[in-house]
Amino acid sequence: MKNYFLFLLFIISLSAKAQLSGCTDVLAKNYNPSALLNDGSCLYEKTKIEPVFSITLSDTLRETSGLVYFDNQLWTHNDDTDTHLYALDTIGKIQNQFSLKGVKNTDWEEISQDSAYLYVGDFGNNSKGNRQNLHLLRIEKMSLKANNPQIDTISFSYSNQPDFFRQKPNTTDFDCEAFIVSNDSIYLFTKQWTTNKTALYVLPKLPGSHIAKFKSDLEVNGLITGATFLEEKRLLVLCGYSKKLKPFLYLLSDFNNNDFFSANKRKIDLALPYHQVEGIATLNGLEYYISNEYFRLQPIINTSQQLHQLDLSPFLELFMSQNH
Repeated sequence: MKNYFLFLLFIISLSAKAQLSGCTDVLAKNYNPSALLNDGSCLYEKTKIEPVFSITLSDTLRETSGLVYFDNQLWTHNDDTDTHLYALDTIGKIQNQFSLKGVKNTDWEEISQDSAYLYVGDFGNNSKGNRQNLHLLRIEKMSLKANNPQIDTISFSYSNQPDFFRQKPNTTDFDCEAFIVSNDSIYLFTKQWTTNKTALYVLPKLPGSHIAKFKSDLEVNGLITGATFLEEKRLLVLCGYSKKLKPFLYLLSDFNNNDFFSANKRKIDLALPYHQVEGIATLNGLEYYISNEYFRLQPIINTSQQLHQLDLSPFLELFMSQNH
């Protein structure tokens, strides 16, 4: 009899869990009005959007590779040699530039922030796949604004990279162009050339040498190149492009404890063919800016470096209002 009651309780608990968990997004095809707990199962119609506007950037920013919104300006950088940060207005005009003296730019691929610091990721690794000097620069915001930037270095290696043999260009799964900072940690989202996935790694945000610990991976069917995070809203938006240079956004929403890949997942294509989108930033979670590098493939393609504004309110306004 005791075993019977235990079995009955087990069945009841499974039933209750099934009723509580499901797709909680009313915009999804499989929205479940009875679900109280989101389980990341939402499915969405295929969607493509156009920018509100697109503006060509200065030739100084032909290799713009990251974007962040700080101090009422958009901040960006180039991904090769240039060791300046550039502050732009929201129509792409350079308002100021700051030299980061005493550092090198091997392959700066992303910029992020917390309340006290800007972080620049010098971790591009697509050329040979065997870099052993992957790191981030941590720049104190107040010192940067005073034109005397105080810079620390956060070095890392991947916990599951088995070797450092030279590979052919654009074949490694240990390349990275996107990261965010949250609480005491840095979260890396890799650009996996062979699998078309992104892998999530985490490391401390303190200066020193660290192991970036592998957490999980996600099938995105593309190459992730940028990230922007609204922690209080439980919203992460990634940008990237396919190997045919078809750019997209990847919305991750309604997750707990930075378990990003348990979120609702919505991919939105961008009507910007042959745009190598590299950076993404947001002002308020509804209005977004993305930037793309100069790309030329003679004689057909000649895409200038640009800044684009995107309106994601049709997809996120309800979610944002419910997560105030």
